[in-house]
Amino acid sequence: MDFQLSEHQVAIRDAVAKLCSRFGEDYWQREDQGHEYPQEFVDALQEGGWLSLLIPEEYGGGGGTISDAAVVLETINRSAGTGSSAHAQMYTMGTILRHGSEEQKQRYLPKIASGELRLQAFGVTEADAGSETTKIRTRAVRDGDHYVVNGGKMFTSRFQHSDLMLLLVRTTPYDEVEKPTRGLSTLLVDLREARDQIEVHPIETMHNHETNQLFFNDLKVPVENLIGEEGRGFNYILSGMNAERILTCSGVLGAGFWFIDRASAYASERVVFGRPIGQNQGVQFPLAQAYARLEAASLMRWHAASLFESGEQPGAQANMAKLLASQATWEAANAAMDTFGGYGMTREFGIERKFRSSRLSLVAPVSNNMALAFIGHNVLGMPKSY
Repeated sequence: MDFQLSEHQVAIRDAVAKLCSRFGEDYWQREDQGHEYPQEFVDALQEGGWLSLLIPEEYGGGGGTISDAAVVLETINRSAGTGSSAHAQMYTMGTILRHGSEEQKQRYLPKIASGELRLQAFGVTEADAGSETTKIRTRAVRDGDHYVVNGGKMFTSRFQHSDLMLLLVRTTPYDEVEKPTRGLSTLLVDLREARDQIEVHPIETMHNHETNQLFFNDLKVPVENLIGEEGRGFNYILSGMNAERILTCSGVLGAGFWFIDRASAYASERVVFGRPIGQNQGVQFPLAQAYARLEAASLMRWHAASLFESGEQPGAQANMAKLLASQATWEAANAAMDTFGGYGMTREFGIERKFRSSRLSLVAPVSNNMALAFIGHNVLGMPKSY
């Protein structure tokens, strides 16, 4: 397999890097300190066609591959910026593309591609059902031409900046299904009509200040907004998880390489006791070790992307890529913090800002323990641990 970027992908990388150069450390510091959504940056991504890259050309998108999108997200995060405002729409719209009706695709995908509609909110996790998705309690009961939804969701990002939201609900109670994964359905909620019917409580977090807890009280969703078949929503959500893993770990890798780039440059310039601190192996070796692990994680990412593009569902490779990328980036973040010393704690260099965001990748979008459990059970054949 050839993991070198194609000429087309090099052009993508260079174009995205040029866009990101307009949004330097000052911009991202202001957004972070003010807990603001990077609207100007997201608008620039949309205008450049990057948010619609994975939408087929027939629906007005870029017709790109998962590898193309991985290049975009890695490049964003290798700059001062963060791709968390971009990756959600990239993989979330895949549920409509893969499982929606042709009418739904025609109705929504062209408007998502043009930027008229934003699909960035994804309601799955609940307060009492994190990784145990089959135990969600949000219930949707059919009443004529609508589903009536009651319940709540936790850690739903970008709700205030989305026009549409994918929502996983139970249409058949847990104790009435033969298998726990049955009886779950996926609804597309039009927030332009339903926003006032949803109770929203922002959650204060150390990173991603667009996080919310949602409550639904008799929320009405048209039956025509059911994605695919009723009761098969769990399978539809799972089918998008491998794409999510590949895309999110690409952003994580970009942040890891950013730490190495910044710390290596600083270590070569910062002089203490008459010589650059990077000449000391105690500074040099941790950065070199983290870089090697980032490169190894990157190869697993490209392997997963290659399998995905060939039509396979690379669960093992996507989970391993996410696991390795998050570990390597956290190692790079710590090595960079050690390299900068006290200056790493200041806002001036941006290290502390990206340091905070890098810790998130160890537990989201899936905990590394769950990734290990997947590998242990599905790859190594050991008994299921949960």
